[in-house]
Amino acid sequence: MSQSIVSLKNVSRSFAGGVFALRDVSLDIARGELVAIVGPSGSGKSTMLNIIGTLDRASAGEVEIDGLAVAELGDNDLSALRAHRIGFVFQHFHLSPGVSALDNVADGLLYTGTGLRQRRERAEAALVEVGLAHRLDHRPHQLSGGEKQRTAIARALARRPVLLLADEPTGALDSTSGEGVVQLLFELHRQGTAVVVITHDRDLAVRFERQAAMRDGQLVEDARRGQP
Repeated sequence: MSQSIVSLKNVSRSFAGGVFALRDVSLDIARGELVAIVGPSGSGKSTMLNIIGTLDRASAGEVEIDGLAVAELGDNDLSALRAHRIGFVFQHFHLSPGVSALDNVADGLLYTGTGLRQRRERAEAALVEVGLAHRLDHRPHQLSGGEKQRTAIARALARRPVLLLADEPTGALDSTSGEGVVQLLFELHRQGTAVVVITHDRDLAVRFERQAAMRDGQLVEDARRGQP
């Protein structure tokens, strides 16, 4: 089995008119690694996240996720890869309004082929794990920002992914709620999940074992904590 959970080799992503969001990026992320990808708006961070998460395809280069060559996978195989191996956490939560926290998490397992009863059992266990046992029946409008993000993390956690991708997970939160979310991500890492966080917050990034810096679609720095 490959030691890399993510392998990007000379990856570019271009759009109409010759605009490059990523240009010749190479990056390997090991299983269980904790990585912050940093950079200003427009630097290519979110495009990289989408390519790592197989939500978008590279225009050039090679992408491997958990040992699988993404270019060789059809849409059904990509859906299965996301459903079983990758968890996503977004800045604005992406919770369904009018649906309880329990069912928001359970619905995240729809494409895993798991039955309804087991989906709800796994959803409840994940919500308990993130400290929301008392909010199972609450709908998103009844939750605080921090609780919404915890629900989103529980939705990812219920899959038991080998790779968790988080896009500005603290960006919409106050400092106290944000710190609670960061501690949850660190705990997932301690449990063996590879955690990759996209952030513009350098103060947050320096707490990660590794920081990869993006600028103008290129990887301009890749450093581990304690190293130059």
